[in-house]
Amino acid sequence: MQARQVFKTLAAVTLLLSSQVSVAADYVFTNVNVITMESPQVLEQQAVIVRDQHIYQVLPMAEFSAEHNSHVIDARGQYLIPGLAEMHGHVPPTQSDRFPQRYLNDTLFLYLAGGVTTVRGMLGHADQLQLKQDVQSGARLGPNLYLAGPSFNGNSVSSPEQARDMVREHKQAGWDLLKIHPGLELAEFEAVAQQARAEGIDFAGHVPSDVPLDVAMAAGIRTIDHMDGYIEFVGATERAITEDELETLVNMTIEYNVGIVPTQVLWATLIGAADRAELEQFAEAKYMPASVREGWHNYLDNISQSRYYSGEHADVHQRNRQQLLAALQAGGAEILMGTDAPQVYSVPGLSLFRELEMMADAGMTPYEILYSGTVAVGRYFAQAQGLDEPEFGQVVAGQRADLVLLADNPLETLSTVAEPAGVMVRGRWLSRTMLDEKLAEIEAAYR
Repeated sequence: MQARQVFKTLAAVTLLLSSQVSVAADYVFTNVNVITMESPQVLEQQAVIVRDQHIYQVLPMAEFSAEHNSHVIDARGQYLIPGLAEMHGHVPPTQSDRFPQRYLNDTLFLYLAGGVTTVRGMLGHADQLQLKQDVQSGARLGPNLYLAGPSFNGNSVSSPEQARDMVREHKQAGWDLLKIHPGLELAEFEAVAQQARAEGIDFAGHVPSDVPLDVAMAAGIRTIDHMDGYIEFVGATERAITEDELETLVNMTIEYNVGIVPTQVLWATLIGAADRAELEQFAEAKYMPASVREGWHNYLDNISQSRYYSGEHADVHQRNRQQLLAALQAGGAEILMGTDAPQVYSVPGLSLFRELEMMADAGMTPYEILYSGTVAVGRYFAQAQGLDEPEFGQVVAGQRADLVLLADNPLETLSTVAEPAGVMVRGRWLSRTMLDEKLAEIEAAYR
């Protein structure tokens, strides 16, 4: 029996025993307004009981009576939503001469400070599988990690057979998925796809230039990140995309069940459509090491050398991307929240609200935006792991206690997501005070 069903059964039995539920819990959110994400409905004046890193019960306050040993979080007037996800994130290596020693732990914390409780790491490094275990066990504070191994690219792959061997190695090592980078030849890409299907492991990421978009989809690529290859496939990098072209791209995406991780804010920067003066005023940049910030400045100084730079057509290209995102959402494609942090002016967790703003600018509703980072991600991983039900993504009994407490209703004021009143990850509570104290420490360290 799935964990969610066990918790639901226990809760039902308890309700039969008493008109007022009295339970011992690790934490109880009281008087809280809950957006379960089962629908846009707000459940007012609820108690959310957390036990053993899971949501034990969600019930009206009138039916709840706390035991004296419960850790009570009075959330009167506030709103509780599921923890958000970063579906194209990066986790620094455990050992590196490029970054300060503390950078790894700081990165993990910054995700949490932005309400991100789940990260799909899209470029694995040595020892990260141990890091994942350390985070899961509580030995290290951080979001839940699902990790791709070292990428399949033009340098790491030398032949179709070697590509197959690499897939087998990644599966045996325990990586959660395979990361595709540019540079693969068509035969090498197809070898990765065939062996990935045989091993039962997803592959995702970029679409190499030698691989037509429709071929990549037909081969089974699970997500296409950055909408890579879409605009190029219809030849609309320097002109306005047409309605017929949008319809073609949406229909292909639906047909092959491909998930989309847009990363719109970062891509606007990479192609040259962002305002440099605005980028350099991003307040959250102060939480990154000086060496990282310097690298961002250098990128902008040399942006014309980037493979992604669109030159004088950057604004047209970006408008096409926004129209494409709107069409994919309207057409029912699987949209998955992601920013590609930490990348150029994209700070883990803390820059997420900028992505949400751009998704809203593309016409997505607040509920659709939150859905892309909660329910959709929970279902994605349930499918990837062969589970009957998601382990997270909603505020319902049985799911993992990954929660974000907000001052206002995000369905009406989406910007409230930018500064959580508190974050819970696997049942561990991080108050606003604790978040602020740690952020101040990080800022001081990198000043």
